Amino acid sequence: MNDIVATSLMRRRLVVLLLAVFAGMALLLAAIGIYGVVSSWVAERSREIGIRTALGATESSIVRLAFKQSLAMALSGIALGVAGSLALSRILRGMLFDVRATDPGTFGLVAAGLVGVALVASLPAGPPCRAPRPCTRAAAAFKRRVTKPSQ
Repeated sequence: MNDIVATSLMRRRLVVLLLAVFAGMALLLAAIGIYGVVSSWVAERSREIGIRTALGATESSIVRLAFKQSLAMALSGIALGVAGSLALSRILRGMLFDVRATDPGTFGLVAAGLVGVALVASLPAGPPCRAPRPCTRAAAAFKRRVTKPSQ
């Protein structure tokens, strides 16, 4: 009897296993993509960050700026992703047992994880530390010129 039940459920288990593997891969690719976009965004703004530092911005204000803008990008992407997954969740309803296709815990956990990836990408060592050396030297030279007493 157990063999008959196992054989009848084998196909459904395989489909669910493949779905879980592909969903995990999609989540990993999303995390890598978010990290790449946010870290390249911070790197592209290294001159601006250097100028802000030269003009007297504190490191905490620059980190706060990067944090806010990275969070805004991540939250807008997550809102679109949640809307899309809610629209496509009807397909999954037939394959799930004892779990709703729109499980708020799963949606919240995935969203929190992706926001965490975005924050890690924007704040690992603080944006001023990411500025390339020539940009940092240019900012220091600019600061010396601005703060030089007039003669």
